[in-house]
Amino acid sequence: MDGGNLIDGTGRADGSEGTGTGRTDRIGDIDGIGDTRRALGAFLRARRGRVTPEQVGLPGGRRRRVRGLRREELAQLAGISVDYYVRLEQGRATQPSPEVLDALAGALGLDAAERGHLDTLTAGRHGPAPRTRVSPLLRRILDSMAHLPAFVTNHRTDVVAWNELGAELIGGLGGPGRRERNQARYLFLDPASSRAVFPDWEDRAVEAVGQLRVATGRYPEDRELAALLAELSAHSSDFRRIWATGEVVMCTAGRKRLRHPAAGLITLDYETLHIPAAPGETGLVLHVFGAGEDDRAGADGT
Repeated sequence: MDGGNLIDGTGRADGSEGTGTGRTDRIGDIDGIGDTRRALGAFLRARRGRVTPEQVGLPGGRRRRVRGLRREELAQLAGISVDYYVRLEQGRATQPSPEVLDALAGALGLDAAERGHLDTLTAGRHGPAPRTRVSPLLRRILDSMAHLPAFVTNHRTDVVAWNELGAELIGGLGGPGRRERNQARYLFLDPASSRAVFPDWEDRAVEAVGQLRVATGRYPEDRELAALLAELSAHSSDFRRIWATGEVVMCTAGRKRLRHPAAGLITLDYETLHIPAAPGETGLVLHVFGAGEDDRAGADGT
């Protein structure tokens, strides 16, 4: 098992500098990265663009030049002044009250993860991302799950540790010709391979972008993360398209379909376990896969 790889601060599982460095010339194309005030405005604009007037009981019409809600419409729904809302979008109002955030979240129909992202963007976070390492205990936990595919990712979606079945499940991570270990880079910059592996590619891509957006709010000064986003933005129209929607996703649990080279198309349940680096920090995420209840029942003949 090759589960002893560490993150050394570069964000790469093998300690190299990574292909994302040196490609930050397009960083301005990603609205709000590195500046939580701009990020708040970008997120509000993106979510405002996804709510139609008809969804909130307002008149629509074909002559509207604005996609989604107008600023004044959202301000009215949230019960705040248009001037104050404009200052929020422009990054000139930086400390909205919890009541204002609740009102905006309600008007935009945000879920719990998206509402939490609003809190993160208004918390004024500073400082680099934590230097999270894979502990010896975590490696032993991976080794002990010999019958379950499992791997560990960091906030940049780098795969930093795995057990034998986990490496096999997501593409020979331990071999000399291993595929890209960053999940987002694999999805967007190797689309032929990743679309073959993930028949529900769009869902997986949205998850990856949503997780990266959460990370940018928590670690706005993470240069490796900014470089990754700049690289994805420069080379993937799909990434730019999904990023513009303002997606926010937290790793939880569910079911995924994958196409395995030997077993073919398989469906697995998964759980994610969060390992905080420090109170309030993302740290690492342990992903564990297993056959669903229906599949196990069928295998047992029950």
